[in-house]
Amino acid sequence: MTDSDFIKVASIDEIPVGQVKVFEFDDERITVCNVSGSLYAVSDICSHDYALLSEGEFENNEITCPRHGARFDVTTGKALCLPAVVPVQTYAVELRGSEVWLSPTQPAKPV
Repeated sequence: MTDSDFIKVASIDEIPVGQVKVFEFDDERITVCNVSGSLYAVSDICSHDYALLSEGEFENNEITCPRHGARFDVTTGKALCLPAVVPVQTYAVELRGSEVWLSPTQPAKPV
């Protein structure tokens, strides 16, 4: 990935530990999650049934869909319980100093 693949979206102060922030790129909603100071980005749309994951609970490294309770690991995108079986898309996110940079076109590398 090159620097041109990334867009500055926020400062780290805007996404405190244990919180999420949503960004929109064209028709894509991406949620950036702060897991103990490490940032991860996933699609904001539940893979089971259209619902905004950012409106669900976020604890440790898991986000829960508010509609049917499906849980996802934000570090990998993996579906952790039914009714979801398909992972959510992950995206590359970087912390550069105090700036948060996100690539809305590049999938994250496996953790």
